Amino acid sequence: MILSRIQLLLEMIRFSHTRFALPFALLSAVMAWTTPTVDGQVIPFGWVQFIGIFCCMVFGRSASMSVNRIVDRDFDAANPRTAKRHLPAGLLSTRSVVIFAFLNSLAFVASTCLFLPNRLPLLLSVPVLLFLFGYSYAKRFTALVHTWLGAALMLAPLSTWIAIRGEPILQNPTDLTPALLLAGAVLLWVTGFDIIYACQDTEFDRQANLHSVPAAVGNVAALRVATACHFGMVLLLGLLPLALSELGWVYYLGLLSVTVLLAYEHWIVRPDDLTRVNIAFFQINAIVSFGLFIVTSIDLCIQ
Repeated sequence: MILSRIQLLLEMIRFSHTRFALPFALLSAVMAWTTPTVDGQVIPFGWVQFIGIFCCMVFGRSASMSVNRIVDRDFDAANPRTAKRHLPAGLLSTRSVVIFAFLNSLAFVASTCLFLPNRLPLLLSVPVLLFLFGYSYAKRFTALVHTWLGAALMLAPLSTWIAIRGEPILQNPTDLTPALLLAGAVLLWVTGFDIIYACQDTEFDRQANLHSVPAAVGNVAALRVATACHFGMVLLLGLLPLALSELGWVYYLGLLSVTVLLAYEHWIVRPDDLTRVNIAFFQINAIVSFGLFIVTSIDLCIQ
């Protein structure tokens, strides 16, 4: 009984989709461990930090997704596309999901203690959680809801860098440059693919008075905005070697592959044919995140 309930909870938050943000957190960690600080120091790999990154990613995402399902349960029930989700379908009770969200929130804050004596992760843990929770309400008042989601996932590489580099980063803000470029790329990447995904709900969002880019400007213009976001992502990733001189031809080969995949993603999703949105969202984006992590990590580690 308990195992089946846990399985339902993990299905509800789509636990497997942690793979979208986790590779960028791990990539930021590899960058932080292999790139000398401004004073020439190299921070050694640490298993405790690695475990801390993994735990924070899992617990933070689980808490925020649970809150999202709770907040959106009435809209999910009214939307034919989401009516079979666990809360509107009655597979899970609201009380059990609230408890799950609370426990994951506590676990997220506790996990930041693994980075001590660096106090920044612990001090920032609650503000980060509140920002993640805020995404669930954004669609009620702004079409920039997709950017909010992008900013939430952007925190993964940015927070990882801060957690590993430690408090000295406060005295040398320029040390944040590589992480900011990667975080900006994640922001645009997520914003773009979330706009694509939201094209499925354009009419429902309009009827329910929910805000999104497709609901505001239509699917044709929305897909153009998504294309612009992904173009910006590629530009920022192209600038990353300026901050990380260790990157070379292997990285550029990976970036070229990512560009081709994003172009394919936009080619298969048309305003009048959204049948392949799930392929673009779940499969291609997973390849983009893991592929970029693997290729960039290899390039950094072979230097």
